[in-house]
Amino acid sequence: MTTALTWQDAVITAAAPETTRVRRLTLAVGWSRPFRAGQHVDVRLTAPDGYQAQRSYSIASSPTVLPTIDLLIERLDDGEVSGFFSDVAEPGDAIELRGPIGGSFVWDPEMGGPLLLVGGGSGVVPLLGMLRHRAEAAPGVPALLLYSARTAEEVIAREELTRRDAEEPGFRLMLTLTRSLDGRRIDAARIAEALAALGTPAHTFVCGANPFVSAVSDLLVEAGLPARTIRTERFGG
Repeated sequence: MTTALTWQDAVITAAAPETTRVRRLTLAVGWSRPFRAGQHVDVRLTAPDGYQAQRSYSIASSPTVLPTIDLLIERLDDGEVSGFFSDVAEPGDAIELRGPIGGSFVWDPEMGGPLLLVGGGSGVVPLLGMLRHRAEAAPGVPALLLYSARTAEEVIAREELTRRDAEEPGFRLMLTLTRSLDGRRIDAARIAEALAALGTPAHTFVCGANPFVSAVSDLLVEAGLPARTIRTERFGG
């Protein structure tokens, strides 16, 4: 029987800038069961007059680090919730949160690989959770992250990903920068390059804004990947 999730207080234990637009928040949660890599949480803010705003954010940390989770929250123009987490929230603050949520866009070590992860912008966040869990629990699973960002400065977890690419034999990072001097988007040639490097993936996860996920999913199917092996998570317009 499914148990309804309830709102709980989670306390911010650490906060630090990740990029110029993304802030990393570590929260202590009171969950009695582990989460799965790729899942997300809902957060809710309540104003003194009772007005409430609610948003969903993916978990960036590995399930093994409970009782804390990391959220990487991108500041959006005029974003009332992201603005609060970017400018106001500080360690010691209690935030209403419920989760973990999601049972499709998840990867567990026993699922194996090869694993193809495709992220656009902040869509890389749940994929980071998968990569971190893979490194700890199943380092032998081949994995490739094809990551599209606007500039090098906006690459989330850039140092970590670069280090993993250099140090982990089974992991490959492919960055695509759309606003660099030789900028490009993920296209059929880039997908073919990724598949040549990884081989045929057993599981593919795609996360990003709606247009990004739709375009990449079409390219993956056109490249010959069975649609049943492709899982997507999307946000925005």
